Amino acid sequence: MSTADVITLSRDLFLTALLVAAPALAAALIVGVVVSIVQTVTSVQDQTLGHVPRLLAVGVVIVLSLGFTLQVAVAFAQRMFLHAARGGS
Repeated sequence: MSTADVITLSRDLFLTALLVAAPALAAALIVGVVVSIVQTVTSVQDQTLGHVPRLLAVGVVIVLSLGFTLQVAVAFAQRMFLHAARGGS
């Protein structure tokens, strides 16, 4: 396996990981910013107010994006199996 193959496989791995994690991370980021703004405006500094909505939003987004996530992960696994079947070349 050449250096170029390793770089290509690594790039594919990281792109797939980004696509799988992006929906949940985006939801956590958006809900976190909104909750922080609400806490700042209302001067309520309760820790559970920051975690519970974020946890619920990430859970909902994971359930809603499960089909897309599974398609991306299965396509990646198929590419890796095909690469391994070709002997790594």
